[in-house]
Amino acid sequence: MSDRHITRRIRGMDTADGAGVKLKRIIGQPGLDMLDPFLLLDEFRSDQADDYIAGFPEHPHRGFETVTYMLAGNMLHRDNHGNTGKLVAGSVQWMTAGRGILHSEMPQQEAGLMWGFQLWVNLPAAQKMTAPRYQDIAPERIPVVHPAEGVEVRVLAGELAGAVGPVEGIPTAPLYLDVSLQPGAALTLQLPPAHHGFAYVFDGDAALVGGETLRRSELGVLSDGDRLQLTGTDQPARLIVVAARPLNEPVARYGPFVMNTPEQIHEAIADFRAGKF
Repeated sequence: MSDRHITRRIRGMDTADGAGVKLKRIIGQPGLDMLDPFLLLDEFRSDQADDYIAGFPEHPHRGFETVTYMLAGNMLHRDNHGNTGKLVAGSVQWMTAGRGILHSEMPQQEAGLMWGFQLWVNLPAAQKMTAPRYQDIAPERIPVVHPAEGVEVRVLAGELAGAVGPVEGIPTAPLYLDVSLQPGAALTLQLPPAHHGFAYVFDGDAALVGGETLRRSELGVLSDGDRLQLTGTDQPARLIVVAARPLNEPVARYGPFVMNTPEQIHEAIADFRAGKF
């Protein structure tokens, strides 16, 4: 067995998206353009309504998957196929955009904390034009396990301690864990050795990841290996650990479209303008 360690550190970059929603961009910024198959990771967190109230009005996607994990607040999802869903605290939505979809995500609150993540995961070339689909997962469907003393883990995708996350059928075979560590608690995670992975501390001052200190709002890109050691410091901490199979395919990106060639991007833009989504 080989231990994983941190190979790069990236801090979130303040920016805005949608209709002006303030957020931290962690993957998809100059310091880390992508981490195959991960294209983007944003953390949005504010208790000031002006930072989020305008939301994400209708916009298109093609060729990848969006993963929204809500920690606090309420967001209403709608799309041009008639689907609606409410994202509440503790819920996750794994949307496969496939060949094309128009959707919006709008806050359903006028005050209070809005907090969560959006992750973009690439699709393999053979599945980029698949039919769109949603996996809307309510909080109570996400298993919670305690694999070690002082450790609590929500298993969104993948498997841990006999619990299987509710997200299924994803071609990159992801593991997505929300890990809470009490001071001094320790957890050894088994990770698929070929998966690319990262850890991101989003609550508390810091946690030890692979024996190294990873601080709040800092992402650690993980080395190859099949084992990752997590240890709490002198304060409680919470982090996400995410890993997935890399695609090792060419990537052509233009805003909300992610394909394999520039020609496919031109086709996506033309299809969108022609109303074919």
